[in-house]
Amino acid sequence: MINVISKPFKWFFKLEAASGLVLLFAAIIALIISNSNLSNLYFSTLNKYIFLGINEFGLKLSVIHWINDALMAIFFFFVTLEIKREFIQGELSNIKQALLPIIAAVGGMLVPALVYIYINYGDSETLNGWAIPSATDIAFSLGVLSLLGKRVPLSLKVFLTALAIIDDLGAIVIIALFYSGDLSIKYLTLMLIAFLVLLIINKFNIKKFLPYLIVGLFLWDFTHNSGIHATIAGVLLAMTIPHRKKEKDFSLLMKVEHSISPYVAFGIMPLFAFANAGVSLEGLSFNSLLDKVPLGIVLGLFLGKQFGVFIFSYISIKLKVAQMPNNTSWYNFYGVGVLTGIGFTMSLFVGNLAFVENMQYMDGVKIGVLTGSLLSTLFGYFLILLTPNK
Repeated sequence: MINVISKPFKWFFKLEAASGLVLLFAAIIALIISNSNLSNLYFSTLNKYIFLGINEFGLKLSVIHWINDALMAIFFFFVTLEIKREFIQGELSNIKQALLPIIAAVGGMLVPALVYIYINYGDSETLNGWAIPSATDIAFSLGVLSLLGKRVPLSLKVFLTALAIIDDLGAIVIIALFYSGDLSIKYLTLMLIAFLVLLIINKFNIKKFLPYLIVGLFLWDFTHNSGIHATIAGVLLAMTIPHRKKEKDFSLLMKVEHSISPYVAFGIMPLFAFANAGVSLEGLSFNSLLDKVPLGIVLGLFLGKQFGVFIFSYISIKLKVAQMPNNTSWYNFYGVGVLTGIGFTMSLFVGNLAFVENMQYMDGVKIGVLTGSLLSTLFGYFLILLTPNK
């Protein structure tokens, strides 16, 4: 029975660890190319426009926007499938089990945002990036944990997984509420109609994915033109994919989730990293990190995340509102809190939205995210590695 229950977790952790290494490789390659003789080709390719469609029926976007708007909608679709499954019958379905990662995630989003706001207070342009250090990269953080082997108990890996999932949910809400453009009533109405059609399909318990996919494509186009970021279409579509606890023989949600998981982990996320991590390091100095945007991100990720996660968790456990993960020491728990400062994918994504009209800050965003994530990786890894086993 235990083997049956633990099998999906073992598969998941193995997959996330591998994808984390691929992500790291993609980011390193992007940094190398963007600081070589190929830099002009790299940036010009990302800014090249590609038309997909037939005659006037189609869409023309730059390569970077196809990646960040279209492919990342699939990533958000996948993440929301995970969130939905966890809330229905996973670690978040039991309120007692869910309380600790929920409280920790709130602290891990709130404190970094406050740190960034403090650093950038008074500057309305840079202040818009307040949400950048609030996100955790699940692939990287779990990848680091996997390298530590048995030093990290399964319960702590489950805690980090649940926290990162809730973190992603928070990022989705933030994107929908704070990083939307001018809204179009026409396309918002079409969005609503498409979503209602999806709910009807769900109501009839249709177990084929094709009808959801067809309506979902229209939903993405309507969302893209509505002023709300196009990735939210992936969230709305995932919410309508059926997954019912009583149906133990088949779940369309789990089938779709397992089918697209390798493509998201080893295709979409590394491609996003490659397209967004490239930044010229020419003229980079320590003083560059003292600019308000990178400094707010570095301090938010490296200090804000670990203190927010740990302090909120510590208080909730001491007040007996939540329970400590099994077989876990406070040192290991704190180390995992440090690893939540690995923002990378989601932080870069939010940075692109925050400064879409002020692209001059994007180099600072990339430098801040990469530096904060690297510090969190090294400090968290060696903190757990040097902690004596219980």
